Amino acid sequence: MTRLYLSPPDVGPDERELLLDAFDSNWIAPLGPHVDAFEAEFATAVGMDHAVALSSGTAALHLALLLAGVGPGDEVVVPTLTFVATANAVRYVGATPVLVDSEWASWNLDPGLVAETLDARRAGAGAGAGAGTRPRPKAVISVDLYGQCADYSPLRAACEGDGDGVVLIEDAAEALGATYMDRPAGSLGDMGVFSFNGNKIATTSGGGMLVTNDGDAAAQARSLSTQARRPVLHYEHDEVGFNYRLSNLLAAVGRGQLRNLSAKVDRRRRTAEMYQKLLADTAGITFMPEASFGRATRWLTVALIDPEQFGPGRTRDDVIAALEAEDIEARPAWMPMHRQPVYADAPVVGGTVADAIFEQGVCLPSGSAMTDADVERVAAVVQRVAGR
Repeated sequence: MTRLYLSPPDVGPDERELLLDAFDSNWIAPLGPHVDAFEAEFATAVGMDHAVALSSGTAALHLALLLAGVGPGDEVVVPTLTFVATANAVRYVGATPVLVDSEWASWNLDPGLVAETLDARRAGAGAGAGAGTRPRPKAVISVDLYGQCADYSPLRAACEGDGDGVVLIEDAAEALGATYMDRPAGSLGDMGVFSFNGNKIATTSGGGMLVTNDGDAAAQARSLSTQARRPVLHYEHDEVGFNYRLSNLLAAVGRGQLRNLSAKVDRRRRTAEMYQKLLADTAGITFMPEASFGRATRWLTVALIDPEQFGPGRTRDDVIAALEAEDIEARPAWMPMHRQPVYADAPVVGGTVADAIFEQGVCLPSGSAMTDADVERVAAVVQRVAGR
C-alpha cells in the first residue's frame, strides 16, 4: 500500500499555473511580481497591514526579535512545548529563553504562568526561574501549537502589565487558517510569523512570512532581509543584514496554496473528527482539545496514549512502531525545550503539562490530501495495538 506521511505537501493546478508563469517570465532570482502579490494577498488573508516574505519561519522569528529590540542580556518568554526553532531564534540575538509551561485547555502557553513570571520580574523576584533577581523579559513569543491559537486576551493583558509594554510575538508557524475569537492567527500579537515548510498546511517547499501593522517595522524587516543595503547606487551598508528574502518562484507556489487554504483546513478538521469518532470506544486514548475561544486548523491530529488504560501496557512508542510497520508515518509530540540538552541551563517555569503531553503524545497522519479510507487505515492499526 502507498506510504502515508504525517503531513506531505498538497499541490494542484493553481500552484502549477502560477509557478510556470514565474518560470516563463524569467523571474527566477529572489524578489519579483509574485513576491509582491503574495505579500499583499497574505496580509489581507490574515488581517494585517503588511507582510514580508522570507526564506523561512525561523528567519521571520529572528527578524521579529530584532525589531522588538531584543539583544544580548535580555530574556524572552518562550513556551517549553514547541519546536526548537522558537527558542533557537532567541539565542540568535544573544538573549536567553525563559521556558514556560502549557495549560491543558489548548496545550499552549499558560497565560497565568506568563503573568506570574512577568510580574515577578517587574518586582525583581525572578519567580520560578532560579534564585536571585533577573531583568524583565523583553518579549513573549507565543506559539499556536499544532494549528490552535493560544489564549491571547490574557496573554496581551500580561504583556501590557503596568504599561511597560512587553512585546508579544505570535509564532503562528503551524496555524495558518486558525482563528481566535474570529480573528485570524498571526494578527493577535504585535507581530506574527508563519512557516511555509514542506509539512505545513500551505507550503512553498521552504519559506516564511512576517506580518505587522507597523509600516516602519515592515520596511526595516525588508531592509534587514536583503543585507541591509542602503538605497544608493553603490553597495553600502551601515548595519549587519541577512539574506532572508523569498524567491519569486516559491512565492508563486505560495499564492496557489493560499487560494485553496480553506479547503485544506476543512479536510484536516474532518480527518481529526474521523479519528476521534473511529477511536471513541478505545480505552486510554484522548485527543488534543479544541479550546472554546477559537477554531483550530488541526494541522496535526495529536492523541495521548495512557499506557495504564490503552491495551496491555502498550505505549505511545508501540503505536508509532506498529504504524511504521504498516508504512504509516507517525511521530511523538514535541519534546519540551527544558528536556533538550541544548537548553539544560535555561530558566524554566513549570513543565509538568508539557512533560505529560510529550510522554504520551503521538502525531497521526493529517495531510489535507488524505482520504477517509486513509484515516480508517490508520485508526485500524491503532485499534489493533490496543487489542481491539
